[in-house]
Amino acid sequence: MDETRRVARFIHKGGKTADRARDWRDLTAFERELLALLPRLRRFARALAIAQADADDLCQAALEKALKAEAQWERGTRLDSWMYRIMRNCWIDEVRARNRRAETFVAEEEGLAIGDSDDRRIEARVELGNVDRAMASLPAEQREIIALILVEGLAYKEAAELLDLPMGTVTSRLARGRQALLKMLGEAA
Repeated sequence: MDETRRVARFIHKGGKTADRARDWRDLTAFERELLALLPRLRRFARALAIAQADADDLCQAALEKALKAEAQWERGTRLDSWMYRIMRNCWIDEVRARNRRAETFVAEEEGLAIGDSDDRRIEARVELGNVDRAMASLPAEQREIIALILVEGLAYKEAAELLDLPMGTVTSRLARGRQALLKMLGEAA
């Protein structure tokens, strides 16, 4: 079984804990590091793609590319930065392909909280939906900076290097993005 399928099977497997532990031991150190990054990669993918299905596809595409290009990753460098760059490039390719095909995707429908009786959970989902919509309305450049710095916790310098941007551009995009989110979400944000 090739590496991509093995890791994908592990990620998507819903088996028992013992099965997961056995699968975990079968993975290489590189694959284990990728799996440890998975929650952060999924958040970044969601910030870029907005729609959950598109974010999942983006995350899978980035993981596949990383697994195929494992030999190109320089040991001792930050795997997360390398993966963010791969994911960003995958997203750029996807956006360009969509524009060429002139495809449109319907935004996720409301109703994530249907059947949920817990009021606090419903309120949290509504607020999360508000944040998602606010993030979605930002220009891609601002959304990407906010996801890397505010959500993923990268330093300004790391984000600037990752995106090949001058520090001033990162700072101004972050400031404009924060300002726009504050305006959309109110002072409580």
